[in-house]
Amino acid sequence: MLVEKEPRNQVVAVTDNLLNLNQIEEAREVIKKYARRTPLVKSMFLSNNVVHGDVYLKLENMQLTGSFKFRGANNKINHLNEEEKQRGVITASAGNHAQGVALTGKLLGIKTTVVMPDEAPQMKRDATRGYGAEVDIHGATFDDAHEWMRERAEKEGKTIVDPFNDALICAGQGTIGLEILEDLVDVETVVVPVGGGGLISGIATALKSINPSIHIVGVQSENVHGMKASVDAGKIVKHHQDFTLADGTDVATPGDITFGIVSKLVDEIVLVSEEEISKAMKDLMQRTKVVAEGAGALPTAALEAGKIDPKWTKDKKVVALVSGGNVDLQRVSQIIDHFFTPVDTHKGAIG
Repeated sequence: MLVEKEPRNQVVAVTDNLLNLNQIEEAREVIKKYARRTPLVKSMFLSNNVVHGDVYLKLENMQLTGSFKFRGANNKINHLNEEEKQRGVITASAGNHAQGVALTGKLLGIKTTVVMPDEAPQMKRDATRGYGAEVDIHGATFDDAHEWMRERAEKEGKTIVDPFNDALICAGQGTIGLEILEDLVDVETVVVPVGGGGLISGIATALKSINPSIHIVGVQSENVHGMKASVDAGKIVKHHQDFTLADGTDVATPGDITFGIVSKLVDEIVLVSEEEISKAMKDLMQRTKVVAEGAGALPTAALEAGKIDPKWTKDKKVVALVSGGNVDLQRVSQIIDHFFTPVDTHKGAIG
């Protein structure tokens, strides 16, 4: 078990009432019989051709259901009491959290209902139904679906499993941070996709509790960045929503728990364009042989586009989180067509 450094990082101590290292370590014990420990692999392409440092990819696209979301959903549902389980659980999701809840429900014999917005990709709807959940398509955006989820929960007495604004969800996601530190103890910079903030809240709490000097960067789409807008404003605000390839991060308004943690522990949040996300998805496929959805490609996009000051990446040990790989094959085909060039096989280009 990782041992917390002394003296206690005072910045992290401020967020103890929201989330702490003990909760994350407990979550690891809870989910270890269900979740995979995903690999951390060095990318020669990103290391030699982009950053000129050592870049490692944390491959949560290889997690059960194809996304990190299984960790948090599994931890939360395993903490429910029997009465809460008997009532059945309900959640709102654009797709990845939906699958994590649905699979956990199937494994534990709990009835699950998932509210998904109209914009949810068809393959994520189908996968969620495939795990046995009831899928209710409602609203144009995630925020619309989230509001309807709360209404249904109140009317039908279902137990809510929030996709991000819950300490147990964040703790489950934070187990990724523990794995990163165990596999790369001298990591210096970690780059994480941000939507509602549950993933980066958990990872930041784990990393900063053990090594406060680690630089943590969040990445969002220019088209939807409720967390960055809120952090910049110093309060929770709603950001306008537009189409983004990073549909898994399409959250206009962060929650109070995640906002509180991100405001204190995340060093910076950068924005990338849709073109930069597309290029990152293409390069991950072509150069590193990793299939990433738009949200999973956000950290790579930030590195490739130079959105992070080189003082945090050049000659540094950097981890870029590939948060998920649930991308529609039609979307993959469109990206390949958009960027098609002959495969470059010069030394150091692939890997």
